Amino acid sequence: MVKLKVTLIPGDGIGPEVVNAAVQCVDALLDVDWHYTEIGDQAIKDFGKELPVKALQLAKKTKITLKGPVTTPIGGGFHSVNVKLRKELGLYANVRPCKTLQGIDTPYKVDLVVIRENTEDSYSGIEFKQGKFARILRQYHMPTNSAVALKTISSKASKRIVDYAFKYAKQNKRKKVTAVHKANILKITDGLFAKSAREVAKKYTIKFEEKLVDNMAMQLVKKPEEYDVLVTTNLYGDILSDLCAGLVGGLGLVAGANIGDRYAVFETVHGSAPKYAGKNKANPAAAIFAAVMMLNHIGKEKEAKKIEDAVKQVIKEGRHLTYDIAKSKSKAVGTKQMTAAILKRIRK
Repeated sequence: MVKLKVTLIPGDGIGPEVVNAAVQCVDALLDVDWHYTEIGDQAIKDFGKELPVKALQLAKKTKITLKGPVTTPIGGGFHSVNVKLRKELGLYANVRPCKTLQGIDTPYKVDLVVIRENTEDSYSGIEFKQGKFARILRQYHMPTNSAVALKTISSKASKRIVDYAFKYAKQNKRKKVTAVHKANILKITDGLFAKSAREVAKKYTIKFEEKLVDNMAMQLVKKPEEYDVLVTTNLYGDILSDLCAGLVGGLGLVAGANIGDRYAVFETVHGSAPKYAGKNKANPAAAIFAAVMMLNHIGKEKEAKKIEDAVKQVIKEGRHLTYDIAKSKSKAVGTKQMTAAILKRIRK
C-alpha cells in the first residue's frame, strides 16, 4: 500500500496545538507521511521570507496540505501569506460548510455551504498610497489624498467558481445555489459576477437565485434554514462564512478547503489567537474537521466519517468541551482533554 503523503503547516499562535490534535486523529486510523514546513512569521525567522520555496515545493509534491492558522499583520508587515499560498497553488475555490451540531447551544438550524472565489476581488491586495490617483479621484469629487484599493472581477474566475458551486451542489445532493453580490451599487464589477452566474446557472437544473450581500446577511440571521449553497466573491465570502460560523456556535467548529485543479489545502477558518497560544484552551474541532474534509477529498471516506462521528459524539455528550462551546465554563476542559475524548471514540 502506498503511504499517504501530506504537507503539514502547523501555523502559529494556537495553530500547532489544534493541528497536533488533528494529526493524532488521522494517525489513529491511517499511516501518514507528514512533511512538516512553516509559512508566515516563523518562516521569516527561519528562511527570510513568509512563503519559502521549500513550503511551496512540498505542497506541490504531496498535492495535499493540512494547515493551521497563520497570523497576518494588521495595517503593516507582510501581505496575507494565506492569500499568497492560494494564488501560488491556483486554489480558486474556498469551501466552508456550516452545520448545526447536537450539543451546541444555538437557536439556529443550519446546514449550508459557503463557496467563495479565492483569487481576485479586493483580496488581490492591489493597493495604492495616498495621492496616486488624485486626478481621477477629483473627477468623482472624492478626496484627492485617498488611498485606493482595486476590486478585480473577471468573467473567467466568476464562471469558474459558480460552475464549481453547481457541481458541488449536484455531487452533494444540494437543492439550491444562491449567488451573492452587490450589483445594484457595484454595477460593473459585481454586475459582471452576477451576469456570469446567470450564464452558468442556465446549464443546470438546480434551483438558482440571487441575493444582495447586505440582504443575505440579514436573511442568514432570520432564516438560515432556507439556504443551501452560497456562491460569492472573495471578500463577501470571507465575511458571510464567519457569520455562518457564528450561527452554528463559533469559528472553533468550522473548517475550510481551498481547492484547485491540481492541489488542495485544508485549514481552520479561525485565526491564530496568539493570546491563547500554549494555554491548552483552544477548541481542536475546526482543525479536526479540516482533516475530515481532507480525507474525504482523497477518497478516505470511511476514516473521515469515523473521525467526524467521534467529534460529534463528544460535542453531543458535552462532558469534554473547551471553554468556547462548554455549557458550563467552570466545567470546560483543555485542548488536550477534548482531543483525548475524541481519540478514545475513534479507537473504539
